[in-house]
Amino acid sequence: MRTTVGIIGAGPAGLLLARLLHNAGIDSVVLESRDRAYVERRQRAGILEQGTADVLRAAGAGERMDREGLRHDGIELRFDRTRHRVDFPALTGGRSVMVYAQTEVCKDLIALQLREGGPLLFEAEALAVEDAGTDTPRIRFRHEGREDVLECSYVVGCDGFWGVARKAIPAGLTQVFERTYPFGWLGILADVPPSHDELVYARHERGFALLSMRSPAVSRLYLQVPDGTDPGAWGDEEIWDELERRFETADDWYLQRGPITQKTVTPMRSYVHEPMRHGRLFLAGDAAHIVPPTGAKGLNLAAGDVVTFARALVHRQETGSPELLDAYSRTCLRRVWQAERFSYDMTTLLHRAPGATAFEDRLQLARLERIASSRAAETDLAEAYTGFPFG
Repeated sequence: MRTTVGIIGAGPAGLLLARLLHNAGIDSVVLESRDRAYVERRQRAGILEQGTADVLRAAGAGERMDREGLRHDGIELRFDRTRHRVDFPALTGGRSVMVYAQTEVCKDLIALQLREGGPLLFEAEALAVEDAGTDTPRIRFRHEGREDVLECSYVVGCDGFWGVARKAIPAGLTQVFERTYPFGWLGILADVPPSHDELVYARHERGFALLSMRSPAVSRLYLQVPDGTDPGAWGDEEIWDELERRFETADDWYLQRGPITQKTVTPMRSYVHEPMRHGRLFLAGDAAHIVPPTGAKGLNLAAGDVVTFARALVHRQETGSPELLDAYSRTCLRRVWQAERFSYDMTTLLHRAPGATAFEDRLQLARLERIASSRAAETDLAEAYTGFPFG
């Protein structure tokens, strides 16, 4: 079996890359270890930057997003019982974000790929990337009970942190940067309309809370909890009581409650693997970098990676020059580190670390008050939240 680009992983990054390559007339094969139903219900990110939404539209995958997604023109910062709205379009020249779940992005891209694109093989487990440093890399994989080999001109690993792609880069050539946070997010899905029409980021002395949504009828909310927390240890009313405390304001705003349908705990970490390329193997998304979810950057960084790769490969085919492919890692990492910086800033701004001192508490409040009172500080947040340029 042979193709130009072998793609490992049918998450949003791998599927978007396959779509971009198809539109450019470049053949690809996507290998996904899970079945289709699993991929289409895998809950992850829900905030699309302006650039990500624009890329999906340009790729022909934006029709349902524009019909069913929720455009958001700002977020609310809540601290010391006060509320401050950050107006994205006013601060960024018109940019916004789109609330549209990763599950829905995947459904749209899968439908397009199966209807128009190259092979998309579910339950095809990538076992290893071989000969990555040569001009003829190969993906060894298992599908329908037998092993096979996909011969490629290029391999793109969109297979997440635990995938095989990154392991094909010799350890002596790599450098890893990481930070683990001593807290996580207890997340819930609830069948209740959101209590606010935009996301609310709350800093409270008891810990961080986030009010988000998946649709006009489904709320997504989060609580900062100690690392290693068992979500089952929290009762439903206990969760709503704690959310109510952390979202408390001095006005008449109130939190609507409803049936909780899902509870999960998400650990918080920052991780960057350098380089993101070895020979003809390219890493994208969580295979190369992870950010804490506070900045809503994970899916958007992955989209930026595959857009950068697709542009570079098209440039190679049109001009014969490998310049953009050779610059792939450097180009992506500039954006990755800005997203890491922003995600770290948002995390340390809003979460109360275990054992935090009164001095550190006052510094957090001072930082929040600076954003609320300075257009320059507010603009920096808005520009980062709505997205750094691709490439």
